[in-house]
Amino acid sequence: MSGLGKIVKYMIPYWWKGVLSILFSFLSTVFSLFSFTMAIPFLGILFDNQELTPKPTIPFEFSTEAVKSYFNYFLSQIIESKGELRALLYISFFIVFFVFFKSLFRYLSTYTMAPLSMKVLRDIRNDLNAKILNLQLAYFTEERKGDLISRMTSDVNEIESSIIRSFNNAIKAPITIIIYLISLFGMSPKLTFFVLLLLPISGSVIGRIGKSLKRKSLIGQKRLGVLLSYIEETLFGLRIVKAFGTEKRIHDRFKDENQFYTRLMTKVWRKKELASPFSEFMATTIIVLVMYFGGSIVLGDNSLMQPQVFMTYLIIFSQIIQPAKELSTVYYNIQKGSASVERVSEVLDAKITINEKPNATTISEFNESIEYKNLSFKYADDYVLKDINLKVNKGQKIALVGQSGSGKSTLVDLLPRFYDVIEGSITIDNKNVQDLKVKDLRSLMGIVSQESILFNDTIYNNIAFGSDNATEEDIIEAAKVANAHEFILHTENGYQTNIGDRGTKLSGGQQQRISIARAVLKNPPILILDEATSALDTESEKLVQDALLKLMENRTSIVIAHRLSTVRDADEICVLQDGCIIERGKHDDLINLKGVYKKLHDLQVFA
Repeated sequence: MSGLGKIVKYMIPYWWKGVLSILFSFLSTVFSLFSFTMAIPFLGILFDNQELTPKPTIPFEFSTEAVKSYFNYFLSQIIESKGELRALLYISFFIVFFVFFKSLFRYLSTYTMAPLSMKVLRDIRNDLNAKILNLQLAYFTEERKGDLISRMTSDVNEIESSIIRSFNNAIKAPITIIIYLISLFGMSPKLTFFVLLLLPISGSVIGRIGKSLKRKSLIGQKRLGVLLSYIEETLFGLRIVKAFGTEKRIHDRFKDENQFYTRLMTKVWRKKELASPFSEFMATTIIVLVMYFGGSIVLGDNSLMQPQVFMTYLIIFSQIIQPAKELSTVYYNIQKGSASVERVSEVLDAKITINEKPNATTISEFNESIEYKNLSFKYADDYVLKDINLKVNKGQKIALVGQSGSGKSTLVDLLPRFYDVIEGSITIDNKNVQDLKVKDLRSLMGIVSQESILFNDTIYNNIAFGSDNATEEDIIEAAKVANAHEFILHTENGYQTNIGDRGTKLSGGQQQRISIARAVLKNPPILILDEATSALDTESEKLVQDALLKLMENRTSIVIAHRLSTVRDADEICVLQDGCIIERGKHDDLINLKGVYKKLHDLQVFA
């Protein structure tokens, strides 16, 4: 489906608002036409050539001829009985009456279109957010966060301002033009055919300019995404920027990108704004030609067109100019907005690789074991894990150690299906994880990572995150297990204290203990601890380690450890190197083996 087709698809649920808007627009145009046709008798009276019409012989009906005959008869009666001045007063009243209803229906058209526009934007943002939540983690390693933010904000707003609003004009403008053209044909078919020959000329020139506008707009929206990425990176890494004194370098990078974006959008703006003056120039040219050609008809044979009819013709024709200009602007806007539609569609159409099978099995408890069977995995071309075989029985504590890049984190990320296995399989209680419901699978696991992932919210809500039915007593008990209760009570508002963006109002150890409390509250049978203490000072590490020991009681745990002293009591330690398990066993056995593990151990002992 094309980009514009997708926007129309979003509009379909609110079709009746669009229909109402079109109906009101039609009525507005009809009343507008009536107000302009009042100029014919008005000018006829002023020029003193308004014919007095006898009573019509045809019965009254809602046809152009019948309405015209009866109105002329009504006007003739007023002129004969009350004079021409009173007739002008009546005509003026009709003009005001018609203009009032024209303006009313025009407003109602916009009034009914407004909620359609806003609800379409709401639905697009909701779908974008839902898609981002459902996309696999691998997708975000290829995309800049700032660019995704740009698509959800700037691009969506561009769709609204350039396309959704243009759809309204794209419907109203042709209705207006068609109604006016029908009335012009009634006044002078010859002159109107001449007009129709001139209009396509301006349209072809506008079309050429519009094509290049779309290309530049697409580049512009992409560069805005880069710009927002720089802002996001600067805010996230501001401490490092200041520590290394690279403010000028970061500012220069931003300034150069901002300058490029400014130049590009200046060109886009100039080209977009070309629509209005160019349309006005073409319209003026056409009006002058129509005036000359129509004037020659009036002067040549007055019976073909009376002066007051010709002047009214020009008035009505001039009203075609504005909707014609709107159509050219619509074309420009749609070309400009199409770039944003493409960028939003790239996210909405992104392939989700972590899929749940239609007949996926429900799982609610963990009873036996986790098993990696002949497992291999690669992100791109090179294998990160090769031929892994590992069994974790219920209640066991398994430690994964090894140098950075050896595949430890990838091994545990495959268990909750953050990524999918390339070769081999992972089973829980002899059930392949790819055959299980994803939500059920992840509900069995609690994860505490090296970086504490906290939200700009209260301590209470961060601990309760993911546990909808937790009571205050449950949360306090979880905090006590995590050695967090005491420091929480000393914060400004206790459990209702806001911890700031990413928990920056707390120390590293405090952040980690909040993360552990969150895992305690979830009470999962399987724990994944990814270097949960490696970034802490000695005192904080002791508190966190104590909290982790409490957390791991009576649970199955897979622990990624940088500090080997924290996994001495593991049931089995697996040493990974270049994606393979090269050693396995208990601490003392691996020390006696005098292999890679002993070298890592000695390096830490004697460091």
